Amino acid sequence: MQRGGPRAVVAVAALALVVLAAVPAVAGAADDAPADPDEDELGWENGYWYNESISVTRADGLNESELDAVVGRAMARVEYVRSLEFEETVPVEVISRETYREQLSASLNNSSAAKTKHVDVVLEAMLMLGENESSKTAQQNTLGSGVLGQYDPANDTIQIVSENATTPKMNEITLAQELFHALQDQHFGLETDAMTTDGHNGEDGIVEGDGNYVDYRYQQRCEGPWTCLMPQSGGASGGSGDIHYGFQLTLFQPYSDGPPFVEEIFAAGGWEAVNAIYERPPESSEQVIHPEAYRSDPPINVSVRDTSGADWEILAVPEQEVNYDTVGEGGMAVMTLYPFWASGQQARSGRLQSFVNVEGGQVDPLDPYNYSFPATAGWGGDRVYPYVRDDSLETNETGYVWKTAWDTERDADEFLAEYYELLSFYGAEPVEDRLGTFRIPDGEFLGDAFYVNHTGSTVTIVNAPTVAELSNVRAGAAPAGDRDLAGTPWAESGDGTTTTRSPTPTDGSSPGGDGDEGGDSEDTDGESTDTGDGDAGPTTDAPQTTHTDGPGFGVLAGAVAFVLFVVGLLVRTQD
Repeated sequence: MQRGGPRAVVAVAALALVVLAAVPAVAGAADDAPADPDEDELGWENGYWYNESISVTRADGLNESELDAVVGRAMARVEYVRSLEFEETVPVEVISRETYREQLSASLNNSSAAKTKHVDVVLEAMLMLGENESSKTAQQNTLGSGVLGQYDPANDTIQIVSENATTPKMNEITLAQELFHALQDQHFGLETDAMTTDGHNGEDGIVEGDGNYVDYRYQQRCEGPWTCLMPQSGGASGGSGDIHYGFQLTLFQPYSDGPPFVEEIFAAGGWEAVNAIYERPPESSEQVIHPEAYRSDPPINVSVRDTSGADWEILAVPEQEVNYDTVGEGGMAVMTLYPFWASGQQARSGRLQSFVNVEGGQVDPLDPYNYSFPATAGWGGDRVYPYVRDDSLETNETGYVWKTAWDTERDADEFLAEYYELLSFYGAEPVEDRLGTFRIPDGEFLGDAFYVNHTGSTVTIVNAPTVAELSNVRAGAAPAGDRDLAGTPWAESGDGTTTTRSPTPTDGSSPGGDGDEGGDSEDTDGESTDTGDGDAGPTTDAPQTTHTDGPGFGVLAGAVAFVLFVVGLLVRTQD
């Protein structure tokens, strides 16, 4: 997989603490470890065998010699479980949560204003970030509370986050995952050419999927013949804080769907088959959510022509990055769930129950979340382009064009019905005498204007601060005409006013009709393209160069917190 720049950071979240059973926090049981070998062998590292007892008193934290022993044995156990030999020892540093939060804050503050705004607009397009909210705050709160450890490929170092860095009470599974990321880097490289959120989630299907599958097998041995250093009870000690669940769960997708993806490959061909995946990792979250799609269903290359007016332009980003993002099936699935949190846990609790794989009050330790929903399972590809004016960084007024391509027209219909329901939930109302145009009042969570065009198997969404600005962001948006509300949650009453009703599946009609900007279509090779009556402006495609800061969501894209509150809530709702 050595194809591009290194990943910024690969981190482990609180997943292992939540979904894996705790075992006693003691060490020193009898073992059958043989004498030290004359040469390095699989399952032996730095003087310790994988099944060797170590003298550690965890109650008062680990001193330096105890930490060395725990790290040495954990390295031996990781390579024994994964059948890969460490080529060198990786330094392990224990830092306080306060220190980690300071590092995270510095990294986020080092991002340019344009890059932060890019993330803002993508999350807004996903209907998960309000007009006056900041993605930087969402990342700081989410990652600062839940990350338990991280491996830095650039410096080849591991940091373990502890509430007490002076005498840390080590969680062995957290340590094992970061050690495994170092082992991955030594054998396969953790470099990436993924440029988008979905591209990274696809590649992380093998990176984090392999890591969490190794954790799972490691944990099984901790519950059997091995004595392991584990917490007395589950839960992340960092505290949930003001977690942004939409951001969190979008990035968590490969941590959940990756392990069963890897397990299936391992069952068919062993570790050699898993190793081979690194040469051709999944291209999208869809290929991880649906393993049968791997290598058989590549993402559609969605292209979008820039037809904006003089006052609006695509948000410029550094040369080594792309000026768009791809949300993917995983992100779109989370978008349909977000009303649960936006409503103060009142809406869509049933949908959330189907999202979490709970049986008998226990979350599936290998596959905790189900990211496959009917409205998003037909995803083929998408691109969202943030648009700004000269004063957007000061006024916070932005727009976007989000084009989505679906496997079939029926799949597009299902997504369209879901999207209309989401707009209705957030307070949108149809605009009089405008085709496919809706308005959420200023002052509301997502106060903006929206234009939705459905043509064949594509759905294009245009956003702007006002209805008048929609056609400046994308020529032809919000055309004049009688409102077409077929397939939406809106219906006309007898007196001509608009009332809401329960959504029904779309009938295939196009809300935008023939008033769209020349019409979006798909050509015969399956790649989604724009057609028109001539040159409508330059294409927005950017060179596919690599960069080191991850996808559209930016810093620490591999890290995400798994919050105990979510699991506890969902278990309660199923009682």
